[in-house]
Amino acid sequence: MSSPLERLSAGALGWLDGNLDLFDPFSASPRPAGHGRAKAVLELALLCHCAARPAGPADGLGGAAALVRELWQDPALPPLFAGVPTYASTYGLVYAALAPDGIDRTQVREVLARLDPGFLSPRGKSPYQRIEVRHYADKAGLRHGIEPYAELLPHSPLVAFPAAGPGNPASPDGAPLTVPQAYAVTHTAFYLGDFGRTAPRLDGEALAHALDLVDRSLRHCVGQELWDLAAELVLTQFVLGLDPLDTPSGAAAVDCLVRAQRPDGALPGRSAALAARPSAPAGEFFAKAYHTTLVTALMALAVSSPRPS
Repeated sequence: MSSPLERLSAGALGWLDGNLDLFDPFSASPRPAGHGRAKAVLELALLCHCAARPAGPADGLGGAAALVRELWQDPALPPLFAGVPTYASTYGLVYAALAPDGIDRTQVREVLARLDPGFLSPRGKSPYQRIEVRHYADKAGLRHGIEPYAELLPHSPLVAFPAAGPGNPASPDGAPLTVPQAYAVTHTAFYLGDFGRTAPRLDGEALAHALDLVDRSLRHCVGQELWDLAAELVLTQFVLGLDPLDTPSGAAAVDCLVRAQRPDGALPGRSAALAARPSAPAGEFFAKAYHTTLVTALMALAVSSPRPS
């Protein structure tokens, strides 16, 4: 009999595979508009990148990997990123960093050549933003001016954010961190630990602080049915060296996600409060469900995989 995590993974991957036409920004199917179109395809590429294996795509991701490979060589894709001015540099860098192996990289090089040089400097960026840029620039093989991780880590959300207290009052619902702070914590861990594929460079008191912050936040998310953030925090536990299924908060979060998952495998929204209506049109449902379903699949694949040596 399969475990709850295995069922969660199979369901999420099945739903993603059955909705690839909605990830394709050039298909005729209804899909998110503007910023959402670009974000959806980049997130699908991230899932494929993180789940890549020497022998080929992970089970259930063959169709997604083929779509990403096709889109990354489509000259119509980079203008889609440029059409979102606020995120154009970020999206262009991520596009280059997640380029599949073995494709013609001419288009990737052209996108990198158009990046604003100031985007690759530390000026005007928080430590969190600098960690993000360094992660993707290193992955893209691009020279940049961002400081080493060792200099950024003490000022990063994982280490610098205090739990609720005099220096960081709790949010109105009693959370140890605000929702934006909690996402900054998870994403910082993802970049430092390459989504569970490398050591995150934390130890001692810094690691203990980060683990405590994640545990408190995760218990709060389970209680409030914040599904998307719960999935990210479980993955963060894994990145930080734990087996989430051996922790009470991690196991409770997986159970929470299993309860939220629809029979078709989708997680219907970022939270119970924001879940899509079962009768919502396909495009509206996809816009609300794709991110949490994809993050859940990414978390389940990582946690069920052997930890890198």
